[in-house]
Parts: sequence; structure tokens; C-alpha cells
Amino acid sequence: MSDLDFERKHAEDLQRLRGLRLLDDDFMNKVFEDKACAEFLLQIILQRTDLRVQHAHGQHDIKNLQGRSVRLDILAVDETDRVYNIEVQRSDKGAGVKRARYNSSLIDANVTEPGDEYEKLNETYVIFITEHDVLGDGHPIYHIDRTVRETGALFGDESHILYVNAQIKDDTALGQLMHDFSCTSAEEMHYQILADRVRYFKEDTEGVATMCKVMEDMRNEAAREAVKENAIKAARSFLALGKLSYEEIAYSLGLTVDEVKALDESKPA
Repeated sequence: MSDLDFERKHAEDLQRLRGLRLLDDDFMNKVFEDKACAEFLLQIILQRTDLRVQHAHGQHDIKNLQGRSVRLDILAVDETDRVYNIEVQRSDKGAGVKRARYNSSLIDANVTEPGDEYEKLNETYVIFITEHDVLGDGHPIYHIDRTVRETGALFGDESHILYVNAQIKDDTALGQLMHDFSCTSAEEMHYQILADRVRYFKEDTEGVATMCKVMEDMRNEAAREAVKENAIKAARSFLALGKLSYEEIAYSLGLTVDEVKALDESKPA
């Protein structure tokens, strides 16, 4: 990359950074990987002043049983070993009910060890903060827990899903939090702990450099994914021709032999 290209991209990153809100997942990840900010967020959403976060991680990779990796926005654990997955979604599609179910199942599969008793499963919370009212009934927050249909009693499996509707910005603690999620400037925010963290990433030299690196990494990752997608398309075309071996296709396209084999639709299951 030439110096001119670098300067142009850096200027674009700075311009984009000024417009970022906590509703933008790449910005939200950096703000709430801070343990104190994650704790503050969860205390308001769950209305629990006794909640103490022990660990908080942004952009946490977690795998399913087939080894496919999924990236969670924030994964936090409190002092009683409750596990919290916090996702921010501007797209309704990204906050579908089966996505919530999938995230919940992934957490269950990854917090247990072979030989653990099922009754010792951690209590889990999957929390979606959505720009729009995804569930559509006008509530500021929706709590989803399994119930026994015949009695209406809670099933008690300690698996919880919550949707927070960022459209409602009233004078409640949650409404003020959602107001802050929609701000581009720290000066406009209600909560000092969040304003200070936002100000750090938007105005402090070190914080700005961190965010610019995040945006650069995202560009590079998107470029790598595009190359991989093109390689997969080409591999399918080569497989359809049936003239090259798995090894030849893998070598020519920068894929692994196992990846090519998995793409071969003609291979018996």
C-alpha cells in the first residue's frame, strides 16, 4: 500500500470512528470488553445491583460440535459462574429467535467438560440489544424462559433469552441506556462510565489508534473471506469437471484437502 493510500484509508477510518455508536458491533465490542462497563450494562438490563462480573471478553470465538467457529460480541462470567452473551444487532435478521437458541446451545456445549453432571450446567443469559423492536409488541425488554404449557410454571432450566428494544429511550434506567447506545458523542450520554470509555476510543490518541487497528483488521478479514469464497466457488467448478484430484485442486486454490473433499457433492455421504 502506498503512503497516499494509507493516509486516505486512515482519514476514512477517523471519519467512520466519529460516527460509530454502541449499536455498532465493532465499537460495542471494544467498549464492553471492559469488565466494569459490562457489569454496569448487565446490572441495568437485569435490574440487579448485586451482579459482579469476573471476566468479560469481546469478539469471543466459540465452536460447535462440528468445529465451526462462531464469534460472540461479548461473553461475560459473573462471580457465581453465570454466563452472559451480549449481542448488538442493527439488522432484524441477525437477531432471529433461532439465532438466540443457537447461541444458547453453543454456550451450554462449551462450558461443560466430559464427565460433568448436567445439573451443574451454568445458568446462562443470551441478550440481544436490537436497533428495532424485533419482537414487535412495543416493550422495552422481552424476557424469554421455558415454561410448562399445561401449568404455566417455569421449567427452571436456568437458560434465559432477552431482547432489549433500543427504540425506546424513555426516562427509565434502561431507556437512558438505550439513548446512550444511540449517541455518537460522549457529551450526549447519560452514564459517565460509558461516556468515559467512548471518549477514550474516540478522542484519546491510544484509544483512537486501537480502534483504527480494529477497523484495519476487519478490512483484512473481509478481504480474506472474499478470497476464500472465490476459491470455494472455483473448487466446486473443478470438482464438477471431474478432471483434477482433491490434492491438485487444494494446491492450486490455497484450500486444504479436507475442505475440497467436503465440497464434493458427488462423494457418497
